Amino acid sequence: MTPTDAKLPITAAVLAGGRSMRMGVDKTLLDIDGRPLVLRVLDAVRDVCESAYVVTNRPEAVAEIGVPAGVDVLVDEVAYQGPLGGLVTAMKSATTEWVLAVAADMPHLEPGVVRALWSVHEGVDVVVPMTDKGPEPLLALYRVEACLPAARKVLATGRRRLVAIFAQVRVAEVPADALRSVDPDLYSLVNVNTPADLAEARDVAAGTQPHGEPVRVFSEPPRAMPSERPVTLYMNDVEVATVQATPSNLEEMGVGFLLSEGLISDRDALQGVDVDAKRGLVYVTTTESVPDDMVYRTRYVTSGCGKGVTFSSLGHARDLAPVTTELEVGSDELYSLVGAMARSASAYRDTGGMHACGLALEGELMYVREDVGRHNALDKVLGRAWLDSRPTSSAILLSTGRISYEMAVKAAKARVPVVVSRSAVTDLAAEIAGELGITLVGYARGGRMTVYTHPERVRLEEPVDA
Repeated sequence: MTPTDAKLPITAAVLAGGRSMRMGVDKTLLDIDGRPLVLRVLDAVRDVCESAYVVTNRPEAVAEIGVPAGVDVLVDEVAYQGPLGGLVTAMKSATTEWVLAVAADMPHLEPGVVRALWSVHEGVDVVVPMTDKGPEPLLALYRVEACLPAARKVLATGRRRLVAIFAQVRVAEVPADALRSVDPDLYSLVNVNTPADLAEARDVAAGTQPHGEPVRVFSEPPRAMPSERPVTLYMNDVEVATVQATPSNLEEMGVGFLLSEGLISDRDALQGVDVDAKRGLVYVTTTESVPDDMVYRTRYVTSGCGKGVTFSSLGHARDLAPVTTELEVGSDELYSLVGAMARSASAYRDTGGMHACGLALEGELMYVREDVGRHNALDKVLGRAWLDSRPTSSAILLSTGRISYEMAVKAAKARVPVVVSRSAVTDLAAEIAGELGITLVGYARGGRMTVYTHPERVRLEEPVDA
């Protein structure tokens, strides 16, 4: 064995999660080219690391697949503390100075990537690849002496993202492109998060999917396509929902969703929001309590427009206090704001398949957010305003999409008095808005609009160009 082939003094911690809402099963046990995912990862790390652990909350399931001799299966010291909790468990047991944290859903890990990371470990505490989406902490090296106390300190605050420890330690960032000499397509950084990811991973492993960009044939250059991914929201480490959403402004969407569902309300109680954009995970930590039955109300929310986007019932909506305000707005101002929102919504224009929402305060368009789902876009703008501690009791909410009853309810919970759409308004939305004191305006375009409820707040004027 040559020195370059010798195993490195590293303990590999293969972090195996449990059942996933997005997959419906423990994805790390799924088969790829005749071998469970977690075993494929173990094969790769054992080629390069001195020792290896599997860290899991479900040891009985891992035992059934036949973990190789010499690989210990560790159970998290405290269950369901996420990757950071798994890393703490591994670092406590490690006999080496360094631990490699690696997700058990990385089916194409190249051992050479681990060697490339190791080559820059001197004088630092963490070595992490950097992608265009940020650091990849689940294929990174951690020095136990520095990272174990830092991780325990972070977990004590209720957070559980690996990157939360980076501020306390010395970090070496390795650009992803620097790894192409050993992994030209950077397949080592690919995760299996969805059924589509699993199908592609199986194609790659079977050799039916070539590495590199797939060949696409178009009769003409394609229009930009809307982007949607599954995003799982957590409140105090309790999984609340998985939402199909455009993967941008996820911090805002997470708090906006919880806010509009009535799960959080006290801005001062918020302790932090951690986002893992690559994996589509949002962790909201607050001193407010999670409802006892929330674990049973976890659900999957599509990006479509059905009624399953809210935990709230229609009866609950009618129990809300009506919105009261002295706000009066001119019709020309509404036209102007709708036009400003449309001009700011580049993805809405470029793809033809996105929605946009805007929030105006004191006649100024403060925020515009876009998403493949109109409910998500609404959550994003309301979440941003809440994070910025901006009161919305005199705000104007704008949307490119249809206003259905749950959109009206979200506005009512945020105490927004005026809601304006370029599109339609449903009859139930108008009924609810009327009861809850909301001025609801539809078809606000082309110099016309329809005011469905509480028209006394809209001062009719000659429209200005929008």
